[in-house]
Amino acid sequence: MKVPFTWKPTGWFMVGWSAEFRTGQVRPLRYFGEELVAYRDESGEMHVLAAHCRHMGAHLGHGGKVNGDCIECPFHGWGWGPDGRNHYIPYQDKPNRAAQLRVYPVHEQYGCVFVWHQPRGEAPRWPMTDIFRIFSQFETDPDAYYPPYPALSRKMEREPVHPQIPGENAADSMHFQYVHHSTVTPVLRDWKADDHGWLFETGWPDRRSDDPDAMVLRIHSYLFGLGGAISAFAGVDNYRLIFATTPVEDGASDMFYSIWWPRIPGDTSDVPPPDVLERVEKEFLSTLDDDLGIWRYQEYIERPIMARQDAKPYMAYRRWATQFYEVPPGE
Repeated sequence: MKVPFTWKPTGWFMVGWSAEFRTGQVRPLRYFGEELVAYRDESGEMHVLAAHCRHMGAHLGHGGKVNGDCIECPFHGWGWGPDGRNHYIPYQDKPNRAAQLRVYPVHEQYGCVFVWHQPRGEAPRWPMTDIFRIFSQFETDPDAYYPPYPALSRKMEREPVHPQIPGENAADSMHFQYVHHSTVTPVLRDWKADDHGWLFETGWPDRRSDDPDAMVLRIHSYLFGLGGAISAFAGVDNYRLIFATTPVEDGASDMFYSIWWPRIPGDTSDVPPPDVLERVEKEFLSTLDDDLGIWRYQEYIERPIMARQDAKPYMAYRRWATQFYEVPPGE
């Protein structure tokens, strides 16, 4: 997908699930057009750094080892700390204190891992949104839900989807009928910007009621910048989800999808029963495939011809999104 803006936006972006990064483990990553290395130190803290050792350029994610809170280069054993600085050189009395790797601030919550990205490496300007407390009117205890990873999560790799595109779906209630085969056409009930966040409420009208405000299902969605959307579903189904899109490089993103499904009373298992898993996969996780059926072949129309119902929220969302583009396209 060709877009008239950068694939390196500013904000918080998901890079995986906590369970994928074990204590003492090193993993290579590629996001924002850069080679990265993630490691969880011996105390359990996770760190993400630029991947290449400043000594001779070895990739720390391929053969690197955890030593205390440092990651050790596989080539000559140089140790790099969470601050990105060289902490030791095993065959020299003192480290090279001027040597520095770029640090990508990490935030973990509810089993999801996010990193802060700003093209020039600037520090976070706002905290990552709390997945549960952003909609505190609903159940906020994670133990009331089945853990989303791995059974209720999906990852789609290197899809030709810019992070702005999934967010546009939040302003588009009409696509549910055509893309997701909804038997009731939902309505966009409310939307408003909150600096770096965007709040949407979509409702499915109750066709059995004469009250136009009666809804069988409501979706409350909060977009945490262009990194993704946190949603709470209330009505015939009550669950939470996160749908995150993270640029790998120009033209490609990884997409992360997790559902927190309410526990069956008395069930202490970490995995829902087979019938619940089958239903969630068929009715909910599969919606990502529906969307990708459009996004994989979509052309970005910079000045779309809009229906009256679509125009105001759609274009307001696009104007809001421009704040996250701090470098020109291609940089």
